[in-house]
Amino acid sequence: MFTNNPFAALGDFWSPLVMQVYIVLMIVLVAAGTVFDIVHKGSARYFLNNWRKTKSKHVDGGELVSIAVKTAVVDVLASGEFCNARRRIAHLLTMYGFLLYVISTAVMVFSYPTASIWPQLWWLGGLMILLGGYWFWFFIRVDVAAEGNSPFRIMPADLFILSLLASVTLGLIWAYLQARASAGANVFFGLYVFATTVLFASVPWSKFAHMFFKPAAAFEKRLSYANGTRSNLPGPADKPEQFGSAREQPRNY
Repeated sequence: MFTNNPFAALGDFWSPLVMQVYIVLMIVLVAAGTVFDIVHKGSARYFLNNWRKTKSKHVDGGELVSIAVKTAVVDVLASGEFCNARRRIAHLLTMYGFLLYVISTAVMVFSYPTASIWPQLWWLGGLMILLGGYWFWFFIRVDVAAEGNSPFRIMPADLFILSLLASVTLGLIWAYLQARASAGANVFFGLYVFATTVLFASVPWSKFAHMFFKPAAAFEKRLSYANGTRSNLPGPADKPEQFGSAREQPRNY
């Protein structure tokens, strides 16, 4: 089960070209949704105009490269923005699991036959997503951990994480049932395709595009310190405790 390409068996019903076109379509939807989000919100124009108006010194090419490397290593690869260790670990599990899952899916769909390592990476990536995602959803979310709300309380902002978890959960169940030659495998495959389509088609209305915006925002933050933009704002201060210590887990209920 863990060494067999689950998508290869679909060749008995559909041409591999159908699955390949579907993946390309999902990529197009993500790109188009991200561009639409940028244009609709005007975020890129705002940050660019603000940067031009407020910068007080020139940053040379070498320093720009250094800032870009620090952003990539600390803020992106290590999720350095998260001070809470549990939140960071959950995010890293979900992020690297998503990368493994998506890349291995593309390889298994576009490459026949497939080396056994790719199905293994697909399962590993999916399980990492489920571990990090469900951990975050039930125990780490601020409205659950800090405000005492039910983990089953759903808001529009939850569209990304819920569609991601639904897609991966249904995908792994489908692969398991297919390996067992279960009659219910086709039903779960249909649900898997539906959840995956929702995940990639809902970019303008979900947090999917944050994986592109967050690195850009982290780079802009470091650049604002370097070029003097940040000097227009007061620096962070270690104020006396107000409503509890900032070093303690928030429990506002």
